[in-house]
Amino acid sequence: MLAWELLDEAKIPESGETLRLKRRGREYSIMLGANELMNSRLSGSEEELATLSLDKLAGRPAPRLLVGGLGMGFTLRAALAAADAGARIAVAELVPAVVAWARGPMAELHAGSLDDPRVSILEGDVGAAIRAANAGYDAILLDVDNGPDGLSRPGNDTLYGAKGLGEAKRALAPGGVLAVWSSAPDPRFTLRLRQAGFVVEEKRVRARGKSGARHMIWLAVRPA
Repeated sequence: MLAWELLDEAKIPESGETLRLKRRGREYSIMLGANELMNSRLSGSEEELATLSLDKLAGRPAPRLLVGGLGMGFTLRAALAAADAGARIAVAELVPAVVAWARGPMAELHAGSLDDPRVSILEGDVGAAIRAANAGYDAILLDVDNGPDGLSRPGNDTLYGAKGLGEAKRALAPGGVLAVWSSAPDPRFTLRLRQAGFVVEEKRVRARGKSGARHMIWLAVRPA
């Protein structure tokens, strides 16, 4: 079996944690300590984050999306495939090296998606992008942790609490969707979404095909 090769490391801003990009043959992995945040073989649930969100926006022309976390680009590419030519997709990525990896060692995996004219890259905190918007987005897609807690950096905790959910709701247009990816269910987060005034749907989706692990996606709609 091929051994893993360490390609690069990058510090997470405002955190002492380090991301590691590894490769084994044509397989890529991004690690945070002992936790694998993403793997190029397991893209199904990240793609569903985009397609399920855009299904909720069916019939809405030129949707405006904010994607929290570039990662390996699965969510972005799925959004580009599902959205119309007038869509505008902003991707907030906190770690500049992740954007560099997308244009460098993982360029083939990203397949030119960063150069699509519908895409803009915001190098910074997705929370700041949310706070700067006032009913500016039709959908906000969050895949910045392994669930609704600040795994990658403690500051992300605010995204999933009452204050952060209130900010996300204000950033959405009426009928807009807040979609959150998680490796596992979290009933307390479901409750917080409902308490924030969202209409909530939970979706269990496969990480890979029909046999992969099941992940959770929350689709939280701001009432019109």
